[in-house]
Amino acid sequence: MFENLQDRLGSILNGLTGRGALSEADVSAALREVRRALLEADVALDVVRSFTDRVREKAVGAEILKSIKPGQMVVKIVHDELIEMLGGEGVGIDLNAPAPVVVMMVGLQGSGKTTTSAKIANRLTSRDRKKVLMASLDTRRPAAQEQLRQLGVQTGIDTLPVIAGQSPTDIAARAVQAAKLGGHDVVILDTAGRTHIDEPLMVEMADIKKKSNPHEILLVADSLTGQDAVNLARNFDERVGITGLVLTRMDGDGRGGAALSMRAVTGKPIKLIGVGEKMGELEEFHPRRIADRILGMGDIVSLVEKAAENIDAEKAAAMAAKMAKGKFDLNDLADQLGQMQKMGGMGGIMGMMPGMAGMKDKMAAAGLNDKLFGRQLAIISSMTKAERANPDLLKHSRKKRIAAGSGTDASDINKLLKMHRQMADMMKMMGGKGKGGMMKQLMGGLAGKMGLGGGMGGMPDLSNMDPKQLEALQKQAEAAGLGRPGGLPGLGGGGGLPGLGGAKLPGLGGGFPGLPGLPKGGKK
Repeated sequence: MFENLQDRLGSILNGLTGRGALSEADVSAALREVRRALLEADVALDVVRSFTDRVREKAVGAEILKSIKPGQMVVKIVHDELIEMLGGEGVGIDLNAPAPVVVMMVGLQGSGKTTTSAKIANRLTSRDRKKVLMASLDTRRPAAQEQLRQLGVQTGIDTLPVIAGQSPTDIAARAVQAAKLGGHDVVILDTAGRTHIDEPLMVEMADIKKKSNPHEILLVADSLTGQDAVNLARNFDERVGITGLVLTRMDGDGRGGAALSMRAVTGKPIKLIGVGEKMGELEEFHPRRIADRILGMGDIVSLVEKAAENIDAEKAAAMAAKMAKGKFDLNDLADQLGQMQKMGGMGGIMGMMPGMAGMKDKMAAAGLNDKLFGRQLAIISSMTKAERANPDLLKHSRKKRIAAGSGTDASDINKLLKMHRQMADMMKMMGGKGKGGMMKQLMGGLAGKMGLGGGMGGMPDLSNMDPKQLEALQKQAEAAGLGRPGGLPGLGGGGGLPGLGGAKLPGLGGGFPGLPGLPKGGKK
């Protein structure tokens, strides 16, 4: 969503940080470019004006610390103001009310209300251990009530039985009553939408609100609609009083202006963002983390949280034990690739790693993308158990059979086997050198650069940290030069991608999926 804006702001701010001293003219020229970049990203004009005025005021009168270059100080001010524009602190769904807590979903038709209702119910059930009842109040759209029922069946969440002929307000009252009788903690009301805002829609919303007395009224808006989404939020807030926003399709290729404008224009917090079609692809909106991503600083906290959700701890521990012995077969490679896909694919992971956002284009140009990994998984799936456990068995006739089964050719299989051999060799080097092993040296060097003490013992256990500790760790990484574009040492200049082949995220037990080095340089 924010890739274009990230590229523009990254190049502007990199131009500042490269200089020893800044004049007021330098700051003004940079802010002109920042203003243009934000307007191109479809951020509201009054929000852009306010943003650049605040940055200029602070940057011109900023007291420059001896240890920080003036350019870095401007980057910090832009970062802080970006966080402020996005809402400061993240705000989740408020469930502090007598049960059942009523959550009312409003918005236009086609914005994703029904799917988002099911995603929120799924999140509250799986993460917060709440008993949820979903009810569709959309009596106009054909099969809307059936759609919600089917989503309830998929996720194992209760839905209110449909009674033909009932009005939306009657359904709302029945849903609240059924939730009380059924011992539900939360009831989610999926209201009807229109293709545009009209008076009957608003009257209906007000009647439902009066009847059900919702604790939360969440406006679901499509982030690809740009400034229209901001006007939509303003209109709904004036008529029914929304308590928060949910932005859908944040994984799309829109310019991101709606997300940056809506909080500033409406004063209502963005509580959740939809990042995909699947039921689990809903994330809390954290302004600091989004600002970090926009400025290319990565998002280690979200990456660790995503890893904790998607990586099977027992499998990861077993994998770590095998890797310590220097063993790594094609079953292990398939597990690594599968974990990577669950965490959002290579692009998603690289976008969250400090200083690595710029590597995505180079990797795509080298043919290293998620489609490649899908083909590799297909090749491994077409092998027998014996072949996966012992790749040396793969001679010409076997390769021919596997290629026919996976829809690939012999060259694809040879590339996969070469990649596996490189990674297996790396596993042996990492696991077989005792105290001086490559992995320990790599982590020890990273720890020393971040001021966390030498050796593996100095690296903290990320899995046991709370988000505040993780954010403090990320700030240390940024201060050490790891949180800015190009900040990770040894990865610039089109070189290989060393150190990621099977490298582990400390404290998570399992490996980061092994990645082969990029072509043209880079020692493995």
